[in-house]
Amino acid sequence: MKTFIDPGVLITAWRGQGAEQKRALAVLNDPRREFVSSPFVQLEVLPGACYHQQQDEIEFYETFFARVQFWVTDCDQIAADALDIARRFGLGPMESVHLAAALLAGAAEFVTAARPPSPFSRVTGIAVLTVRR
Repeated sequence: MKTFIDPGVLITAWRGQGAEQKRALAVLNDPRREFVSSPFVQLEVLPGACYHQQQDEIEFYETFFARVQFWVTDCDQIAADALDIARRFGLGPMESVHLAAALLAGAAEFVTAARPPSPFSRVTGIAVLTVRR
C-alpha cells in the first residue's frame, strides 16, 4: 500500500516516547507499506539534525529515505496543488505541500503525527491516519 509519511511521524519515531513512538515505528516498519516522499519531507527533518551534528538521527532519517519507493519531485505541480488543498481544507502551508505530494503520487494513506481533531479530518481523497490519540 502506497503510504506518505508526514515529517512529524519521522520525528515522533526518533524523538517521541511511549505509545506514540511505538505507533510511529510500527508504521515505518510495516512491510506491507510502499513509502512515498518528497524533498520537502527531507527539508523538514534533515537540516536540524545536520546542523546539530546528530549523526544517529541523520542516519535514522536517511535509512527511511533509502526505503522510499516513490519520490514526488514535480515542485511546480506540488505547489499548485498545495494552494488548492490549503484553500479547500484549511490546512497550513507545509501540511498542504505534503498532502499535495501524497495525492500526486497516488498514495492510499497519509500518516501524520497531528493530534485529532485536526484540519486533516476534513481531507477527502486519501485515508488520513495519525500516530497520536
